[in-house]
Amino acid sequence: MTENYTPVQLFQLFFSNAVLLTILSNTNEHGSAHYSTPLNPWKAIDLKDMFCFISVLIYMGVVKCSSYTDYWWGGHLYSLPFPKRVMTGQKFLKMTWALHLSSAAADAENEGRRGTAAFDRLGKIKPLYDDMREACKRNYHPRQEISIDERTVVSKARIGLKQYMKSKPVRWGYKLFVLGDSTAGYTWDFFVYEGKSTGNTGKGLSYESVMELLKPQLLGTGYKLFMDNFYSSTTLFQDLLKMKVWACGTIWKNQIGFPRTTENSLDSKSPRGSVRWIRKDSLLYVQWRDTRDASFCSTFHPAHTGETVRRRVRSADGQREMKDIPVLPVVKDYNQHMGGVDLSDALIGFYKVLHKTRMWYKTFFYHCLDIAVMNAFLLHKELAMAKGQVPMNQKAFRETLAEDLARMGSAPTDMPVQGPAPAPAPAPAPPTRHRMMYISGDSTASQLKCRICHSKTLVKCVTCDVLLCFLPGRDCYNEWHIGNNFWI
Repeated sequence: MTENYTPVQLFQLFFSNAVLLTILSNTNEHGSAHYSTPLNPWKAIDLKDMFCFISVLIYMGVVKCSSYTDYWWGGHLYSLPFPKRVMTGQKFLKMTWALHLSSAAADAENEGRRGTAAFDRLGKIKPLYDDMREACKRNYHPRQEISIDERTVVSKARIGLKQYMKSKPVRWGYKLFVLGDSTAGYTWDFFVYEGKSTGNTGKGLSYESVMELLKPQLLGTGYKLFMDNFYSSTTLFQDLLKMKVWACGTIWKNQIGFPRTTENSLDSKSPRGSVRWIRKDSLLYVQWRDTRDASFCSTFHPAHTGETVRRRVRSADGQREMKDIPVLPVVKDYNQHMGGVDLSDALIGFYKVLHKTRMWYKTFFYHCLDIAVMNAFLLHKELAMAKGQVPMNQKAFRETLAEDLARMGSAPTDMPVQGPAPAPAPAPAPPTRHRMMYISGDSTASQLKCRICHSKTLVKCVTCDVLLCFLPGRDCYNEWHIGNNFWI
């Protein structure tokens, strides 16, 4: 806590060189196999290129444009010098297309197991997925209050991992179960829902999700775990108490184990602030009326402490007036500490690097990058506050991180660099000519779309291997090459 860490040092606690070298090797393998042509062969990328690539991705989360090519556009509307200094638009696009997290051998081996219980639906993201989960747990120990909730990563890719969640703001996407620190919003652990329960307890997805994320051998005991009614159950709370973990959450009244007695039940005439509670062994069940009835279960709260909260209540003459009504400790603590995962989602959403992609595993790469940057920022914030310093805000942190990664990757002459001056750059290679051709003999020719305007076209650039329009009213061919500073 007394050391000084730069943003890039904190970021590399999650995206270490070892992780990047694995992605680098698999990307080179995939690029040489699928994105190499005789006129435009795949050029192997190195670790410096990967630093530049991630730097530009983080920058794109801060400075929003509608498409990748806008960042290298030469017109007066989009003159953005930073991406052009870090890497060329052509190299960035080729790295984006070729990005791959798993090796071809591992993919082939896993594909051979398709249709069996041994098939891994997350095989294409496993190298990064496993490393990211371990790094999140290794570099932070949460406070006593922790929470579990779902997170949705938006996607419309056609794959069985995608879920439809009617009650969520983002209805289509991948569902992640997340355990986070309730105060800071740090993502301590998460796992991807594959469409079925992976446990064998027979107690359901909600029970097994909590047990998958809660690791007493790593966390220790004495935690206060907050959850919503999807997870809460009498069985779960009793088992958590045996593990020396307290629990609190909203609960459905028709849940198995919930007391069925009607004694002292609230009716339609019960005023706002009415309370009904019952203690069953070590569990407290509470029903509290606010704008509507809410039911809670807890293993560590008293039933009532006499605290009140201000609410607008209708008086006997029909007028609304502010009045103090009873509030329960379980309600106050739940409202205060349940939002840890929601806080993390909100912080990520401000500057997330996610861009549209057809490849589902690239969506997870972008989200893991968001988790790494966000957790690194929260570590920076806690370190600064422990020393009595004022931490950077998230925007400044991301800007600093993007600049640091760009220095590590390319060290261009117009950016300040620490250490000795770099060696003079070799003479540039002669520019590659770009050639246009018509597409023929393709069964899908009538469905091919231009990269820029998405209208149907039968013209492509052979060198870039990109479909582009070349018509009097839609000259996307020249627009693409001028915007990317390509020599035609």
